[in-house]
Amino acid sequence: MDLPLERPANLAVFASGRGSNLDTILRTFPAASELASVKMVMSDVAKAGALAKAEAHAVATYHHPFPSRKRDSHGQGRVAFERAAQARLEQHHIDLICLAGFMRLFSPEFNRTWQGRMLNIHPSLLPEFPGLHPQRQALEAGVSESGCTVHFVDAGVDTGPMILQRRVPVLPNDTEEILAARILEQEHLAYPEAIRKVLRGEVRYAEGVL
Repeated sequence: MDLPLERPANLAVFASGRGSNLDTILRTFPAASELASVKMVMSDVAKAGALAKAEAHAVATYHHPFPSRKRDSHGQGRVAFERAAQARLEQHHIDLICLAGFMRLFSPEFNRTWQGRMLNIHPSLLPEFPGLHPQRQALEAGVSESGCTVHFVDAGVDTGPMILQRRVPVLPNDTEEILAARILEQEHLAYPEAIRKVLRGEVRYAEGVL
């Protein structure tokens, strides 16, 4: 896919939780947007708040279970999820996938299929504190600054080429929850900005702007 497109891009959002970043993406790229709009939302959690948010915007929603690696040692659950997801992605002619609090890792094959067309947002200044509980990691490390990173997805855990970052201070009385809330405010600004950059062709997978 060569960007920018000569038409509005079709977005898919994958989310496992309440859908805070999804809500921002839905409001930034409504159905009438000239740049892009969200055509589908998929979750591995049947009662994820993200699905309700998508339905409120009349966006197609899908659920398919995606068991953790501990419960899916042979990877059959992941295979089933990816097959279901790929069918829906093709059905909606999706150009770009945005992971927004999606807590599962894709297979190398799925990653290759969507290389350069799948984004993620992570609440730390990568490469510091990848993986789970990055706010807790930041507090335990005693850093004075944290933030969020939007990056392309690759086969690693939060290791793909970075698109942009936003920074926040870590204050003396911060708890994990307080720091997470401060970072989340910046996530809501960073993710739409990164999506615009990718769709306008201002940054590409092989480049990584940071």
